[in-house]
Amino acid sequence: MFHGKGQGPGVVSQSAFGGAATIIWEDAYKGPNVMWRVPRNIRLNDNVVVREDEFAVFMRDGKVLMYIDRPDRYALTSINAPVVGKLVQAISGVQQQAEVYYLQRRFFDGKFGSKEPFQFRDPDFGIVSLRTFGDFRWRVSHPDNFLTQFVGSFGAESSADVEDRLRDQMVVLVYNVLGQMKEQGMHVTDIAAQLTTIEQAVLGKSPDFFDAYGIEINRLQGLSINLPEDVQKAVDTRSSMGVLGVNYMQYQAGQAMTTAAANPGATGTMAGAGVGLGAGMGMGYGMAGMMGPGMYGGAQGPSRQCPKCGALVPAGMQFCGSCGASMAPPAPQAQPAPAAATVPCPKCNGPVPTTSKFCPNCGAAMAPAGPRTCPKCNQPVAPGAKFCANCGNAMPA
Repeated sequence: MFHGKGQGPGVVSQSAFGGAATIIWEDAYKGPNVMWRVPRNIRLNDNVVVREDEFAVFMRDGKVLMYIDRPDRYALTSINAPVVGKLVQAISGVQQQAEVYYLQRRFFDGKFGSKEPFQFRDPDFGIVSLRTFGDFRWRVSHPDNFLTQFVGSFGAESSADVEDRLRDQMVVLVYNVLGQMKEQGMHVTDIAAQLTTIEQAVLGKSPDFFDAYGIEINRLQGLSINLPEDVQKAVDTRSSMGVLGVNYMQYQAGQAMTTAAANPGATGTMAGAGVGLGAGMGMGYGMAGMMGPGMYGGAQGPSRQCPKCGALVPAGMQFCGSCGASMAPPAPQAQPAPAAATVPCPKCNGPVPTTSKFCPNCGAAMAPAGPRTCPKCNQPVAPGAKFCANCGNAMPA
């Protein structure tokens, strides 16, 4: 990306006439290099050739004096004072210290990747460490800012220096966008479906990060945000459960039956029951829902099914190991006491328990316990009845 400070002949075409030289960045020396520093200070009467795909930037004492972005041949004399007048004034002293840097104006392709993971706090999976990789396209948009930052501030001397800085800034930018989208409710399970949105958000925010460096980010592609292996496996499992419409117990049962079908020699009676004859994953999930915990009997010992998540819990355990729900049986609800039998009071007709000797309402003495008979037909009469149910005779008080 950068040419070194002392390239060999052929980069600058010089015609020694009164000390003047014609400065040209030869095409053969460009290639992937974004910048070339002329290996000597410029002097009055030098000719600087600028092509359509180049900037020519003049610096002195680490500061940009001016830059030229129009293609032409520029002779550093008073004739061109309207164009390079300030430059001529700057280099007209006794000590010549002005330097010339050429910058390419075309786009360059770069790659970036995170060195340190981004800590993403997810409500389902907790703190997840993410890493990001991708490709981006960039070019120099403001040559004065570019040289001031990379040469004047960072002391960049090679392409690796500039590329490292751009890669680090791209990773910071992607992490910044992820943080904002997380605050808007994005989960790690949404990242794969939101990659295009993330790319657009990164491009939209790139001027805030790269304008100060004189860089324009034109395109971002191949963005990849990787989850840790265990989290990715959990995400895949959850996705499969959602597609199949099963709970965790049914999914695990189906996985076990599929594994058994693939290894009939190790499945014993299950293979003989038909699993090894071709029962696939779909059949396994369906059978798991019907068989329930009985399918796990002998191999795993007696167990109970969690009333909340459906997972199998060994007998004797007080709480579910999958969701933490209590395995204690529900407390029996108290049954209301049956209503006591009553008879009407012979005086106030209020209800009186059959075991009471006096009415709790008026205090009248109740007839002694025992069956009453009709004096006319001698048939039993219910306590407190005023007439015989058999013959209609009025009962004495």
